[in-house]
Amino acid sequence: MATTTARPSSTRPPAGPAASQRRGRPAKHRTDGVAGYLFLSPWLLGLLTITAVPMLMSLYLSFTNYDVLSDWESMKWVGLDNYRTMFTQDPSFWHAVRTTLVFALVATPLKLAAALGVALLLNRSFKASGLFRGLFYLPSLLGGSVALAIVWVNMFNRDGAFNSFLSWFGIEGKAWVNDPDFALGTLILLAVWQFGAPMVIFLAGLKQVPVELYEAASVDGASTVRKFFNITLPMLSPVIFFNLVLETINGFQGFTSAFVLSNGTGGPVDSTLMYTLHLYIKGWNEYQMGYASAMAWVFLLFIGLVTAVVFRTGRFWVHYSDGED
Repeated sequence: MATTTARPSSTRPPAGPAASQRRGRPAKHRTDGVAGYLFLSPWLLGLLTITAVPMLMSLYLSFTNYDVLSDWESMKWVGLDNYRTMFTQDPSFWHAVRTTLVFALVATPLKLAAALGVALLLNRSFKASGLFRGLFYLPSLLGGSVALAIVWVNMFNRDGAFNSFLSWFGIEGKAWVNDPDFALGTLILLAVWQFGAPMVIFLAGLKQVPVELYEAASVDGASTVRKFFNITLPMLSPVIFFNLVLETINGFQGFTSAFVLSNGTGGPVDSTLMYTLHLYIKGWNEYQMGYASAMAWVFLLFIGLVTAVVFRTGRFWVHYSDGED
């Protein structure tokens, strides 16, 4: 009588949902990664075509004598000649550096002070507070527009609104924008007047200051000035730091108002010759695009150095609510 031996079945039990989920997870991750890169592709394409490639091209051109009008075959490699000429043979370069430093170092603190002062006033609850906030922010919406610069130039002409205002007090005005001693000052006033953007950021920071701190200080008999220096400023130091970095960079990049006021020449007597305007003149008026590219890279390195210094010194005066500097 034949006997049969039962063999263990080689068929595995059906995989549960957890096993099938594990097997499908890598494919799902790959699909999610492809979808993510597809969504990022417009930004990546813009980064490469609008930012990265032009930057690398300008770096290469800074070592050549490219003049825009000639073809690429006639372009020659000159090495560090553009940088050497910039620092040793171009007096207008150093004049533009001084003008830009004066503009940025004067306009930026005044702009931040005006923004903080108005933010403190608008931080109170009163009727039409939203209207006033919008009106103060409006100049920043216009930004560096040409129309705003033209209006500002007309205001400070000899027959402008500013001289009409002075005439009410018996003061005889002058053509402020045509006076080398005051032309840069009008540009600084224009920059300070556009304090709306940092004002909004200061308002947001003031809303985050705990009211309990002011109440405790009032119980201790602290004055308003003492509350401002011992509570408001320390609590706002991260916001002040943020605005300082942004407005310092913006201050060094001033171009539109100086271009409109001087008709693209930096006048009168180079009193409004900002660094960016001098770069524009060299690149597009004098067709020295290689030299202008070298100026642009020096400017980039300088802005990076200034930003690094601000970040380095920020640890001594920026205080965060969690106790970390």
